[in-house]
Amino acid sequence: MIKTTDRTIAAIATPQGTGGISVIRISGDNAIAIADSIFIGKNLCDVLSHTIHYGFIKNSNGEKIDEVLVSVMRAPRTFTREDTVEISCHGGTVVTHAVLNAVIEAGAYIAEAGEFTKRAFLNGRIDLSQAEAVIDIINAKNGLAQRNAMSQLGGALSKEIKTVRDELVHLCAQMQVIIDYPDEDLEDVTEDDIKNVCQGCADKISNLIATADNGRMMRDGIKTAIVGKPNVGKSSILNCLAREERAIVTDIAGTTRDVIEENVTVKGIPLILSDTAGIRETDDIVEKIGVTKSRQYLDMADLVIVVLDGSQGIDDEDREVLKATDGKPRIILLNKSDITTQITPDLFDKTDTVVEISAKTGDGTQELANAIEKLCKLDGIETENGKIITNMRHKTALIGARDALVRVAQALEMGMPCDIVSIDIALAMDSLGEITGETVSESVVNDIFHSFCVGK
Repeated sequence: MIKTTDRTIAAIATPQGTGGISVIRISGDNAIAIADSIFIGKNLCDVLSHTIHYGFIKNSNGEKIDEVLVSVMRAPRTFTREDTVEISCHGGTVVTHAVLNAVIEAGAYIAEAGEFTKRAFLNGRIDLSQAEAVIDIINAKNGLAQRNAMSQLGGALSKEIKTVRDELVHLCAQMQVIIDYPDEDLEDVTEDDIKNVCQGCADKISNLIATADNGRMMRDGIKTAIVGKPNVGKSSILNCLAREERAIVTDIAGTTRDVIEENVTVKGIPLILSDTAGIRETDDIVEKIGVTKSRQYLDMADLVIVVLDGSQGIDDEDREVLKATDGKPRIILLNKSDITTQITPDLFDKTDTVVEISAKTGDGTQELANAIEKLCKLDGIETENGKIITNMRHKTALIGARDALVRVAQALEMGMPCDIVSIDIALAMDSLGEITGETVSESVVNDIFHSFCVGK
């Protein structure tokens, strides 16, 4: 059983540093009384819920610390389902900590990392997957990830998991009645019934698991390797997409010796761009290490941008790069289109995505962005339904549930009795319950919330 606590907690809810305002959040049974004891203004214990009041915060010596606005919110209509007070003071490290210290001296405890959201979970306002969506919203690197996290916070994923789990709970209950009362005249649950329910649930789970790759790319970014032989303009392409001079560009072949990474967003699509060393045979020890790294990044890439020097013909080094990237999602860039063109798109297979570009002038950049959007297909993801798996913990639990349901069919094929078969159904239920928090251990819950910032 996960323990709850009755202590009143407080923390700074806004980023540290200088700003227009800072917010100190207080939550717990004594939140309003504590705030009232340091507030110069109305009696906060008597005010209506969800109202804002002007006044001053004083320290233990009765000295005014700051001019503030205080929001009073009474349980259960709060994020934590506890009495909550938020003090909006002037931004700045000194004044913010002075107000927080006054709150602590009045009887509150410093909140642990993620303790406000943890209380929302423990008090039943949100389940565990919704709690994890909170941190996903905060850490979202793009609009797709933010919208999906918002949908998950609204319970879209939880409802899907609950629907599947409820089917298994109902099936398990029917089987248990027959196991407990074998002599009673009860409606039988046939092997076909068990198989059909378990197969249907396994299919729904598999559909969720299948979204995990898109979910990873949506959340973390699409690993995009920029590859090609030396001096074709790979670093210039990185700078063009990043819209800044991120990589050193020279006319000397082999300038890039290591991999340079940059996070960019192209038409709303998050990319982790990797400018790699030119792929070629070399006797230079340092360059050879860079080439090895390039091949490693190429293997890990979700998308490859192959850069060719369009002002020259295709040589053996180009062919080697094209061969190494064959079969991977790729865009072939014919760079230096501002110079006389020697390579044209019609030289490539119709299935290849070929774009002519000049990294020097920027011509073709929009066409490259359109090609990335089309090839990545993230614009087609139904992000609004929140059923994209972006969390590795969720994926692992889903795989465990699906594998348990597969074992049910195998057990039935072997002629196992219902009480043995029901063990794997129960395991599948437990795995799904780990996602929503119904069957999760206290240590897992603590680990999840420790990854949160203090004040959330």
